[in-house]
Amino acid sequence: MTPELRPYDRERDADGLYELKRAFERSLGENTGGDEKAAAYEGKLTDAYRERWLDWVDRCVDDDERCVTVAVEETDDSGSEVVGYVFVLPERTAMIWDAAVLNEIYVAPDYRGTGVADDLIDAALALAADQDLPLDRLVLDVDPANERAKGFYDRHGFERWGEMVARPLDDA
Repeated sequence: MTPELRPYDRERDADGLYELKRAFERSLGENTGGDEKAAAYEGKLTDAYRERWLDWVDRCVDDDERCVTVAVEETDDSGSEVVGYVFVLPERTAMIWDAAVLNEIYVAPDYRGTGVADDLIDAALALAADQDLPLDRLVLDVDPANERAKGFYDRHGFERWGEMVARPLDDA
């Protein structure tokens, strides 16, 4: 189990990347909230969402191919499988937080604890360090109920930097 890290390539990686994205979204819903949150995250995973998300990934990768780095394991049938990814928003979006933004990082359960996540976060930090930012920081939001993620980010030197709040738009 020594996956290769490389920039995302839509031709080779779209299906595998999106399967991990679905797992990421489902884990957010299932592990950090109740039935309502799980249903909300599950409900958005439509075919239309898949296409919109993959198109957005392409636009980000067009800015900098390192925005999405995948961890790929060779398979027995001479193919490959995406087993993890990290998604850092491109520099042009840095003004959102005045810093680099770690949008998502996810590793398939069978590859957790193998160092893949460490390698992916190193790739994210390297990209962020190359961006021209108002604040020299890499920021992300993490659900307070996600103890595993909080431990991972603590181990990599992340510290609290405010708190995110959200409001539904259905009654706006």
